[in-house]
Amino acid sequence: MDAITKPAEGTTSGDPHTYRMPLPRLSLTPDVSHGPLDGAWWPRCDALELELPALVGALEPSADTVTRVTVGTASWPDAPQKVMAPGHVIEVALTDLAAEAHAITVDCGTVGRWELLVIPPDEPAGAATRLLTAAADPGNPLSAPRLLTLVESGLDGQDTWESEGGSGLR
Repeated sequence: MDAITKPAEGTTSGDPHTYRMPLPRLSLTPDVSHGPLDGAWWPRCDALELELPALVGALEPSADTVTRVTVGTASWPDAPQKVMAPGHVIEVALTDLAAEAHAITVDCGTVGRWELLVIPPDEPAGAATRLLTAAADPGNPLSAPRLLTLVESGLDGQDTWESEGGSGLR
C-alpha cells in the first residue's frame, strides 16, 4: 500500500512519496533596530537534522547562503556536526556558553546573521505563543535564556521586562 503525503504548504513535489517538514513555527523582528534577539523558533522535535532545513529555507529563500549555525549543547546535545539541506551542507557548531543556551545563531555568508530563541518542542502552546511574540518584539531587551526562564517560571514577565526597558509579555 502506497502512502501519499502532501508537501508542506507553499511547496510542490511531483513525487507523492516525498515527505517534507511542515513550515517552521517562526517569528522574526521587523526590519528595524532591535535587542539581542531577531525572533524565535519553535521546532516540533529535538532532531536538529530534521528541523534545520525547514528553518533555513524560511529564513533565506536562497538557502545555500546559510553557511553555519551555532547551537547550545543544552538544547541540542546530540546535534550532528553537519546537516544536509537541499543543495548544500550546513555546518553545525556547538557551544556550552550559558548566554547561548536556548538560542540558535544562523550565519549567512552574504545576507547576515539571525539570533533566535529556541523554544523547547514540548513547551505548551500558550507559553510558546507568548515567547514567539516577545522574542520578535523590537523592544525586547532580554536574552534567550532570560526570556525562557521568565515564562517557564510561571511569571508573565510584565514587571521584569518593563523594568528592563521592554513592553512586557502579553
